[in-house]
This record gives sequence, structure tokens and C-alpha cells, in this order.
Amino acid sequence: MAEIEREAMEYDVVIVGAGPAGLSAAIRLKQLDADLEVVVLEKGSEVGAHILSGAVLDPSGLNALIPDWKEKGAPVNVPVSEDNFYMLGEAGQIRVPNFPMPPLMNNHGNYIVSMGNVCRWMAEQAEELGVEIFPGMSCSEIVYGDDGEVKGVVAGEFGKEADGSQGPNYEPGMELHGKYVFLSEGVRGSLSKEVIDRFDLSAGKEPQKFGLGMKEIWEIDPDKHREGTVTHTMGWPLGSNAGGGSFIYHIDNNQVYVGFVVHLNYRNPYLYPYMEFQRFKHHPMVAELLEGGKRIAYGARAITEGGYQSMPKMVAPGVALLGCSVGMVNVPRIKGNHNAMLSGKAAAEAAHAALQAGRRSDELSDYEAEVREGAIGKDLKKVRNVKPMWSKWGLLPSLAVGGFDMWTNTLGFSVFGTMKHGKNDAEATEEADKHAPIHYPKPDGKLSFDRLTNVSFSMTNHEENQPCHLTLKDPSVPIDVNLPKYAEPAQRYCPAAVYEVVEKDAGPEFVINFQNCVHCKTCDIKDPSQNINWVTPQGGDGPNYPNM
Repeated sequence: MAEIEREAMEYDVVIVGAGPAGLSAAIRLKQLDADLEVVVLEKGSEVGAHILSGAVLDPSGLNALIPDWKEKGAPVNVPVSEDNFYMLGEAGQIRVPNFPMPPLMNNHGNYIVSMGNVCRWMAEQAEELGVEIFPGMSCSEIVYGDDGEVKGVVAGEFGKEADGSQGPNYEPGMELHGKYVFLSEGVRGSLSKEVIDRFDLSAGKEPQKFGLGMKEIWEIDPDKHREGTVTHTMGWPLGSNAGGGSFIYHIDNNQVYVGFVVHLNYRNPYLYPYMEFQRFKHHPMVAELLEGGKRIAYGARAITEGGYQSMPKMVAPGVALLGCSVGMVNVPRIKGNHNAMLSGKAAAEAAHAALQAGRRSDELSDYEAEVREGAIGKDLKKVRNVKPMWSKWGLLPSLAVGGFDMWTNTLGFSVFGTMKHGKNDAEATEEADKHAPIHYPKPDGKLSFDRLTNVSFSMTNHEENQPCHLTLKDPSVPIDVNLPKYAEPAQRYCPAAVYEVVEKDAGPEFVINFQNCVHCKTCDIKDPSQNINWVTPQGGDGPNYPNM
């Protein structure tokens, strides 16, 4: 097949992903030098379409980037007024008092927000400064230079047929070249994964760890609504089956964000994270809040949880990884957006200094140093042992010991040093014959819903004639290996009903309904054989989240 010829456009900095990290980098670059040529490429149909977060926002990143954000009308309007934490049992709950918790756990001064709307507003600020932003532009390939450096990306390739051939309306896309390329794709981005592997950026680091976060937006009875209230729970229904917990955030307009996180290092392949979320809503405390209300949106995405010891090297020749492409979530605080913004700001400042010095396509080592030694590193280092403690010792012991460790870290030391994570989440999955199947109640259609019904509330759409973006390294593995060995957990860990095992006359068949995919990347992370590779679909496809 003839090599595809593409036009090329030259920029100072090419940014992949219009999330909080990428947009912060773009804004800061133009603040520093209005003449810099900066482009942001976003795979969603619009900025914010693929953004899903809790979210209680620590405004420190926004304060550093745009100090007058209030005057400029940022959609950051609901301050946290009340902070609750509960341990749940099946029929009741125990309120955990706030006073024993380390100060870093306090949500005073934080805001409940839609990060999708925050990113839409940030894009407006960037465009006012002269940043070019192109939504609906998936970046499908890295472009490498003659010396192996990252030179740019391919964006906007459309019109491939299902078999990968060029259809009648094929468009080859363009190469966008930058003196520096920033990858801010979010969790487990396909280009970031390639760069981490090619340059061996995870060498000497602990494996990255992940959770699956699922979220619904509910409109509830105004008499039950308490704007500004933040509630977190742990315990039931997960119990000892998996780590995780829930959040319930009362935003404005009589709406609440109801979310559930399952740590993906669970052992039992019969665990069904989505159904754990649906069962959670039947807890008396939650059911009472939601009864009489209606679910108006749904979505899911993976969350980086490895923290300080799992962050790969962030730079290679010509490229820098930002935000969740590195993994900057503070797990006990369930917050990473502030660190994503700070990482974008730091990368922009390092690139600006390099360009001023006449450099290009080298390693932005100043960016890496700022992340590890500055505000982000200090934020993550204090809580670095919480996740490995939880993984090793379970919920209650890790709460007590982890709380003690966080307290001592506020004084600058830890008696535990830096603990290791050990296995990655795929390796944590045990064989099915070591576990009993878990029986979940059928969704009632009022508080709990089947996956396909909920996916329709994510406004997800993919052009059916394009190549499947969920690629199998070996198509025989799901039926020949994963089904007998692990009861094919893809049927359950996917929160969007993408994967099925269908019985046919010739035997079981593995079916991929890629049209349902909400781009959470859980399959790429949790598949025990590491046989599924998530790559970007055609630009503009995927979920269209309104206010996530």
C-alpha cells in the first residue's frame, strides 16, 4: 500500500487533549508570549464532551493560572458547605467524625463543579488569548523526527472502512508538528502509552494503579437538596471484595452528582463494578435521597491511583506528559484537577524558557523537576502510602494506619517510607475457580438501571463503519484463555456493555459492541491477558457529556 501523503502545519507547541492540563498549558504559554503558535487538539465533539470528574475542585491550580477567575465568570459557584463521611453497612451507616482526619482532607475552600463546564470556560479563555482549538480531531499517530524525537502528531484522519481500508470519503488527516508536543490525553491515553513504552519512561517506577469511576447526575426533590453538601462513603456494598467508595455532591439546580469508584486491583473476576454501583443506590440512606428524583446523565472513566511512586518519567525528546497521562490524583482526597492544571502551567513555563533559549525537541527536564519537587510532588508525597496500605491490608486497618501516616507526613516524615504497589491491576485478577460467582439483584428501573439504558444517557455515538477502536492482540484469547480461566471478566468490568460472550451453534463467540464505548479505558487496564488495546476512534465519536 502506498505511503499516505499528508500536509503538515508547524507550531511552537502542539497539545493533545483539551482537559484541565492541556488547556492550562495553552493558556500559560500565551500568557508568557502572545506570539507563540499554540494548538490544542481534542478528540471529543466539543471541549468538555469527554470530561468526567467528581468533582470537588481545589482551586489552587486555577488561582495560580487565572487569579481573577471569579471576575471572568468561571463556572465555579458552589462552595462546599458541609463535609460528611460514612461507613456503610447493608442496612445502616456510621458517621465518621471529621476531627481525626488530617487537615489535607478538609474540603473547606473547595467547590463542587462540573469539570466539563470548567473546561469549556477555560477553552474560551484560551481562544481569547489566541490559542487554536480543534475539537473532533482524534490524534491517531505520533510523528517521529530523524533522530527518534517526537516531532508531532497525525490528527483528523476520517473515512476508514471497518477493515481498515480507505473508504470513498477518506481524509488522510494532517501532521501537526511542534517544537514541543504535550500529551494531556487523560488516563491511559493511546499516544501516551506508546511514548511511555518507546522511551521506557516507567523504568524504576512502581506500576500505575487505577480505579473505575462511574457517575450519574440526578435531579432530586428540592426539599431533600442541600447545595454545597459533600458526602463520601466506604464499606457496603463492596465489603472485602474490592476497595472503593462513593461520593454524593449537591450541586446547584436541585441536582446531585452520585458516583462510585471501584479500585481495579480486585481479585475476583466475577466482580461486576457497574452492578456494585447500582446496588449502592439501594442503601437506605441513598435511596431516601434519590426516591422521587430522576437520573439525567451517566458516564464512566478510569482514574489513576498509583500516586507519587507510580509517576513515570514525564519527558522524552520533544514530548512531555501532563496531568492524568502521568497520574496526579491524590487518592484519599479524590482530587487531581488542581494538579493537572499545575502540571500544564509548569510544562508551559519550561517550554517557554526552552524556546526563549533557542531550544527545541529536547527533554524539558525543568518541567519534571517542578512536578516532583514543587506543589504537585508535595501534595502526592504526603499520601503516597494510602493506596498500597489499602491494597495490602484492607479497608479498616488502612484507614487507621493510613490516617496516622498522613498525619506524620504533614510533619515531614513517614515511619513506613515509601511503600510499593507490587502487581499491576491486570495481574491482580485471580482465576475464576478460586472464587464464587456474585449474584446481583436485577435493576428496578427507578433507582438502578441496566447498562444499556444508562449508556443511552451518556449520549455516546460511534460511526459504525469505521475500524473497531478496541483492538485484540490475539483474537483467540477471549474464548480460548480468558473464558475458561477467568470466566471472561470483560463481560463485567466494562461499565458500558461493550463486551459479550454469545453462544452460537459453533460455540461461544466474543462480541465487541464498540458503539457503546464511553472511552473509560478499563478494558485496556484490567484485561487479565492484557490482550485489549484501546486506540482513538474517529474524531468526535464517543460520549457527549453535558455537565459531567
